[in-house]
Amino acid sequence: MAIRYIRPVRFCDTPIGLADGEAARLAGGLQWFTAYEVVGDADRETLGLAAFERKHGADPRAVALHAAVTRARAPLAMGGRTIRLDQPQVVGILNVTPDSFSDGGAHAGDPAAAAAAGSAMAEAGAAIVDLGGESTRPGAQTVWEEDEAARTVPVVERLATAGVAVSIDTRKARVMEAALAAGAGAVNDVSALSWDQRSAAVCARAACPVILMHSPDPAEGGHGRVTYGDVVGDVFAWLEARVAAAVAAGIDRARIVVDPGIGFGKSLSDNLQLLNGLAAFHALGCAVMLGASRKRLIGALSNEAPVGERLGGSVALALRGAEAGVQLLRVHDVPETVQAIRVWRGLRDRALVG
Repeated sequence: MAIRYIRPVRFCDTPIGLADGEAARLAGGLQWFTAYEVVGDADRETLGLAAFERKHGADPRAVALHAAVTRARAPLAMGGRTIRLDQPQVVGILNVTPDSFSDGGAHAGDPAAAAAAGSAMAEAGAAIVDLGGESTRPGAQTVWEEDEAARTVPVVERLATAGVAVSIDTRKARVMEAALAAGAGAVNDVSALSWDQRSAAVCARAACPVILMHSPDPAEGGHGRVTYGDVVGDVFAWLEARVAAAVAAGIDRARIVVDPGIGFGKSLSDNLQLLNGLAAFHALGCAVMLGASRKRLIGALSNEAPVGERLGGSVALALRGAEAGVQLLRVHDVPETVQAIRVWRGLRDRALVG
C-alpha cells in the first residue's frame, strides 16, 4: 500500500493499564489514541499501533507521518506572548469590515470600539485575537491593500499596546507588513500564501507564526466548488504541498499552523467528512486550527438557523475539534467557547475525576 495519509483513531482517556506501545499521545496534547486508519490510493485499513509498526515500520513515509502525529507542538511566540499548544486554545474573531457575514460591520470605522471588543475577547479567555479587514464570504469584493491596512493597523496598535496577542487575517503582503510592524504577532492567510507572491518572504523575514488555510481556488477568493475524490486526503495533500512551499521559502515548520478551510469551496458532505477526519491533519506535523464558528453547515443541520442563532452548533463543533486534538479553535463566541473548553478539560483532569 502506498500511504496517502494516516488518521489517529480509537482514542482513550489514558494509557494507564495498557502495555507499552499500545497508546500514543496525540501531538503532545491531552488526547491519546491506540490505532491508525491507514489510507492509500485505493484502499484503507485500521491497525492498532503495534500492528501498524509491524506492517509499515520499514516504510519511510509511514515512519515520518507517525513521527509527525506524535511530536509535541512547540508553543507559538507572538511578540511578548507565548501560546501553548499542549491544550486547545480559543482564537477570537474580530472583523473591521462593513460586509462581514457574522456581525454586519459592527466594528467598521471605529478602531477604538474594535480594540475594546478584542480586549474583551482576551479578558474572556481568548489566547489570540484574529483581526480581519477584508470579508472572505462568498461574493465579497476585494479590498485595496491600503484601505485594508488603514482599517486594521490602528486596531492592531491598540491591542498590541494592551498586551493582546493579535494575528492579522489577510492575503496581502502589504497588509501583513503593516500589521506586523504595528505589533501583530502572526499571519492568518486564507490563501495559504498563494494570493500574493511576496507574502511568503514577508512571513519568513518576520519569523512569525503563519496559518495556512485550504481552499480549492485561493487566487480567486476560495469559494470555487470542486469534486473531491476523498476530501480528507485531497485537502491533506494540498496542505502538505503548501507547508512544503512555506518551508522552502524559509518559514520554520514549527511556526506553521494548518486549517482545513471548513466552508470554503466545500459541500455539506465535504465539511462533515473533514470534521470527522480532523485528526488526520496532525500527520502534517503542524498545529491545527479549526474555523467552523457560525458557518453555513450549522444552519443546514438545524432548520436553516440564521447566523445569529448558531451558538449551540458553533460550540458543538469547537468541542468536536478539541476531541480531535485541534490546538486552535477560531470562534466568534469567545466566552461561551472558553467555558465549554474549560468544562471539557475538567472532565479529563485525572486530579479531579480520578
